[in-house]
Amino acid sequence: MTANLASQAGQPQLSIVIPVYNEADGLQALFDRLYPALDAVAIKYKLQYEVVFVNDGSKDRSAGMLATQVELRPDVTRAVLFQSNFGQHMAIMAGFEYARGQYIITLDADLQNPPEEIDALTHELLNGHDYVGTIRANRRDTFFRKFASRAMNGLRQKITHITMTDQGCMLRGYSRRIVDLVRQCNESNTFIPALGYTFASNPTEINVKHEERFAGESKYSLYQLIRLNFDLVTGFSVMPLQIFSILGMFLALAAGSLFIYLLVRRFLLGAEVEGVFTLFALTFFLIGVMLFGLGLVGEYIGRIYQQVRERPRYVVQTVLEKS
Repeated sequence: MTANLASQAGQPQLSIVIPVYNEADGLQALFDRLYPALDAVAIKYKLQYEVVFVNDGSKDRSAGMLATQVELRPDVTRAVLFQSNFGQHMAIMAGFEYARGQYIITLDADLQNPPEEIDALTHELLNGHDYVGTIRANRRDTFFRKFASRAMNGLRQKITHITMTDQGCMLRGYSRRIVDLVRQCNESNTFIPALGYTFASNPTEINVKHEERFAGESKYSLYQLIRLNFDLVTGFSVMPLQIFSILGMFLALAAGSLFIYLLVRRFLLGAEVEGVFTLFALTFFLIGVMLFGLGLVGEYIGRIYQQVRERPRYVVQTVLEKS
């Protein structure tokens, strides 16, 4: 009954988009849990589904394993193979392009978000929510990653006014309308969950389980996490520039006041050298602030530079699907 339901002719109502990057050690475990979970969802809600894998230039056996899986389950499986590595969010954007369902759910391939949770997201989407965010319960990450995530969540919400309790969880659900709007945004760098949230008219959040990685290590280094948060902040707000402008005015006022004070002190007390090291420290501080400001401005200019070049955001090598 399950196989017949999954293979019925017609357009799938539910699409699962899964970016894959060097996940060969855990892919088979993902297949073993994903398809039974989706078959159960298909029976429960009387819908058809498809799975769109996007291989983000993996260097291991991931592409070959995806090709084998397409042969095993051609009725519901498609695989998009990138020419090289373009990043997780570009992989999801490509998945959005090839997904045909009215409801799209994104899922990481590392099994930290159990495929069985797709049921809960599908329920919310079918109940009329056009965006379903998730909150990882009892996170199986290191203390540093959990602390950094909470800190960045708070900072992001204050700067962008985008309300996402857990921005780092990619298990999310979108309606077709939201996905189409996201695809219309030709940004070279973006944060898809935040972009989807800005277009949502009836968003919601639910708690989902979180497990340890089945195999391998996180593909996000500290630098990549910092870059991701820069994309999030600079892509959705100019407040950092406004804050720096205000800071610059205060520093200019303070520097001018200090200059007047030292000038008056020189006339009253004569030349002195006692405060020379304090002035050096103050100078180095101001230079640091200036360099930070130049870097911040450069971040925005760099985004503009990448955008005006109009290069492809990703290059698809081939698509594996039932002919």
